Amino acid sequence: MSKTEQFLKEAFAGESQANRKYLAFAQQAEKEGFPQAAKLFRAAAEAETIHAHSHLRALGAIHDTAANLKEAEGGEVYEFKTMYPPMIEAAAAEGNKAAERSFRYALAAEEVHAELYAKALKNLKNASEVSYAICTVCGYIAENGIPEKCPLCGAGSKAFRKVD
Repeated sequence: MSKTEQFLKEAFAGESQANRKYLAFAQQAEKEGFPQAAKLFRAAAEAETIHAHSHLRALGAIHDTAANLKEAEGGEVYEFKTMYPPMIEAAAAEGNKAAERSFRYALAAEEVHAELYAKALKNLKNASEVSYAICTVCGYIAENGIPEKCPLCGAGSKAFRKVD
């Protein structure tokens, strides 16, 4: 890998993390009654997305939809099989309940995400219309409707947000 490719990967990761962080900061600003600060954080988050997408394109890392679905499924499988188990173990050993819960929710949700990607790939050429809703507590994705309770974390239906 060339130095430029390594820098593009690092820049993509940094811009991606900044996007997510700024969106979390925007939510906090809204909660505290600072809508102008929230708006600025959302604008900056969108700018970071533009940067991240540009870096990804420069890497040649965006492919056709079938290849993208395969890559996404592989990433989710890696997360729930390899990445999260030792994180859960470490958090439990350290008594960090919040981190352990966060990791457990993510692991369970990533397994569902992998299944959804595999299903989408299988049905890519003749896909029927599917609606999605996401649990804002754990990241579970529900298909075609909102459950009364999240099957992963138990949150009520009000915790779900429809995704366009």
